[in-house]
Parts: sequence; structure tokens; C-alpha cells
Amino acid sequence: MNDNTSINRRIAKNTLLLYLRMILLIAVGLYTSRVVLKTLGISDYGIYNVVGGFISMIAYMNTVFVAATQRFLSYSLGQNDELHLKRVFCTSLTVHIFLAFVILLLAETFGLWIINTKLIIEPSRLVAANWVYHCSILSLLFTIIGVPYNACIVAHEHMNVYAYISIFDAVAKLIIVYVLCFVDCDKLILYSLLLVCVSIIDVLLFQVYCRKKFEECHFIFLLDGKMIKKMTSYAGWTAIGTLGFTFKDQAFNIILNLFFGTVVNAARGVAVQVNGIINQFASNFFMAVSPQITKQYASGSIDRSISLVYASAKFAFFLLSIIIIPFSINMNYILEIWLDIVPNYTNEFLQIILISTLIGSLSTSTTTAIQATGNIRNFQIGISIIFLCELPIAYLLLLNGYNPYYAAVPSIVTQFIGILFRFYILNKQVKGYSFKYFMVSVVFRSLMVIGICFMLMHYIAAFMKPCLVTLISTSVVSTIFTFLMIFFLGFNVRERQIAKTYIEKIVKRKRLS
Repeated sequence: MNDNTSINRRIAKNTLLLYLRMILLIAVGLYTSRVVLKTLGISDYGIYNVVGGFISMIAYMNTVFVAATQRFLSYSLGQNDELHLKRVFCTSLTVHIFLAFVILLLAETFGLWIINTKLIIEPSRLVAANWVYHCSILSLLFTIIGVPYNACIVAHEHMNVYAYISIFDAVAKLIIVYVLCFVDCDKLILYSLLLVCVSIIDVLLFQVYCRKKFEECHFIFLLDGKMIKKMTSYAGWTAIGTLGFTFKDQAFNIILNLFFGTVVNAARGVAVQVNGIINQFASNFFMAVSPQITKQYASGSIDRSISLVYASAKFAFFLLSIIIIPFSINMNYILEIWLDIVPNYTNEFLQIILISTLIGSLSTSTTTAIQATGNIRNFQIGISIIFLCELPIAYLLLLNGYNPYYAAVPSIVTQFIGILFRFYILNKQVKGYSFKYFMVSVVFRSLMVIGICFMLMHYIAAFMKPCLVTLISTSVVSTIFTFLMIFFLGFNVRERQIAKTYIEKIVKRKRLS
């Protein structure tokens, strides 16, 4: 009982720290991006987005290796096998050092050729673009080598370390923004240099902490063939899916650059950043529910796992909707206050990306359920092909003279197709799922409820002048109305009863206090 209490306290503490970390990063990210855009200018901000994003495409692959390393470290901890734990960590770090070396070779040859010969960058800013690129590479190399240390912290559940280092990271970036406002030099180059310094310090802090706290983190060169094969197999198919998504995203940036230059890249960069901030709220929800979907499946409680998939898909969609609807109807005003200088087409890109993200949230729980089966090959290949189809369609649209934001519209269609494909794969692998129930009671009902809220609130906002009073009043009205629509039309009888019971408990607790 005491062990359970200790575990529950640790989970609660880690959850709270992660949310505080998220709020801090959001606040700093919103402020710094506004000042950086204003200080660098739209063109330089676009250069940083497209050149730095080229490296981010590779860096995003680190999530795959973190997950694989963390899985094996956690397994060893569960088995209380210190020798195996040491072998896992040392093998993983050796592999990541080798991986960093390979990426360095590719980045300084093929990647450098693309930056200097294929991207549309003003000749006067090419030197600055190369500084951005090399700083991004250096940051990436340190990040790759730091993967096993990060995975070790997660495996040991020392989430407070992330919170503390995030505070340092946030303060450092605020200082960088302050410095940019007063120095008289090439601000883009200075910004890149200072950011890479912060990134390197972050990684070093993680390494120092791990070496001090965890015995297995004292590195010795080790290559365990069997272990490498297991870890590669575990990460391989996930890497294919992740590579498809990251390649699609960066290739889309390059296509926009070829047609319109860095100014449009800046507009999409702002839209993607805002979407990422909003999407974090749903991501934190899925961090809590995803383990339960997997655990219930593993324990044989298939019906419970299925009900969690249905419910979490709907709840994530509604959670995002409550945030997106008031933001959408006040988007112009919010962006003008936040950025001061809003790049052309930012609003259009952001509206389309938010709709795509909202639709995609309906399938995240389905993805978790597929991953729980361990049979992900067909899923990863299929879903990658579906989303990569956006690229030729986007290219054809731009080739025929459409405005740049039309190139983002195919993502809405592929999100719908992705929902159907995921459920098709899941239904083949796990018996008990109902395609009719999922499409009617989850997808159609969710879209209908939020569609009504969205259209009504946009109609009301059309008669109001954009200002702070309008922002506050429409946000309050939208939140209340959306909650009511979700409760009475979005939830089924069982879900309404659960929500009602939860609300009654909160009210009772308030009265007692």
C-alpha cells in the first residue's frame, strides 16, 4: 500500500512538473518568437525557419531512438539487472556517437549542397544562412549524443530535472532576445550562435546529472551485436513512419521556398509554431491515457482498451476544440498583438493547419492501439505513403498559380484518409472494434458538434469589432457554449454520467473547503 502511495505521488508530481514546464515553455516561446520576428525581420526569420528546419527534420528522428533506448533501460530497471542496464546504456551511447558522425558527413556534403545551390536565398544573406546551418548541425550532434542520457532520466522517472533545466533554457533564451535588441551586428548569425550555446549547455547539464546520479551512465566503449539488433528492430519501423512525417514537413517548406522565397516560409513557420503550442494540451492528455490503452490490451482487457480508444479520441478532439474555436475567431487580433508584424498568409496557413490538427486528433488513440499490438510494419508504411501524397498535390497546385496556403489544404484530406486507414489496420489486428460505431458515434458526432459551435461563433464574431473586449467576451461565450454542446450532444449517456459525477465531486469538495 505504501509502495502504491509512493508511486501515485511520484506520478502526480511528475505530471505537475511536466505541465508547469509546458506552461513556462509556451509563455517564453510566445514572447521570444514575437521579439525575434520583429528583430530579425520577416526575410531573416524565414531563412532561419527553412535552414534550421532542414536540420530539425533529422533531429526529429531522435524521438524514435529516445523511445527505443528508454524501453530497454526501463526493462532492465524492472528486471533489477544492473549489468544489463550498463550494457544497454553503453551500447546505446556508442551507437549514437557513430550516428552523429554519419549525420555530420551527410550534413557537410549533401545538406550543404542543397543549402547553397537549391534554396532560394538572397545572395547577400547566403553567408548568414550558412552560419545558421552549421550552428544547427553542431546543436544536432550534441543532441544526438545526449539521447541515451535523456532516455535514462525518463526511465528513472526523474522528471524534475526536465523542469529545472527548462527553467534555465527559458531564462537563457529570454536573455538572448534581450541581447538581440541592443547589439549592432548581424542579428541572425548572433542569434544562431547564442542558441547553439544554450543547446550545448542543456545537453551537458543532462549528462553531468546522469553521471552523478546513475551508475550505468559511466561510459565505456561497447558494441553488443544482439542488443543492437533488438534495439534497431524495435525502432526501425517506427523510424520509417517518423521519417515520412518529417520529410513531408520539410519538403513542403522547400516547395514553398522554391515558389515564393523565405517570406512565405516565415508565415508557415509562425503558423506551425502556434499550432504546436495549442497541440501540446492534447499531447499531455494522450501522455496520460496512452499507457492505459497499452496496459489494458496487454493484460487481456480488450473491451476496456477499446472503450479507452473511443473515449480518448473524442475527448482529445473536444479538448482541442475548446481552445481552437475562440482562438480561430479572434486570430487576426491575437496575431497582431503577439507579433506586431504578421507575415502575409499567416492567418490562412494557421486556419488550415489547425483544422488538420483537429481532425488528426481523432486518430491518435487508434495509433496507440496499433502500437500496443507490436505489429506496426503495414501501418507505418501505409500512413507514410498517405501523408507523402500531399507533396505532389501541393506542388501541382502551386505550379498552376494558386496562392501558397492552398498547398496546405491537401493535409485536411489526408487526415481523413488517415483516420480510415488507421481504423482499418486496427480492426484487422484486434477483434471487437466497430467501424460503424467509431465513424458515427466518435468521428461524425464530434465533427457535427464542433462544426455547429464553430459556425455559430464565427457568425456572432462577424458583427463585433476586433478588440480586447471582443476577445474576452467571445472566448467566454465560446467556451461555455462549446462545453454545453459537448455535454448534451457530444457525449453519450455513459459519458454524460461520468462527467456529471466528476462535476458533483468537485462542487462537493469546494463546499466542504
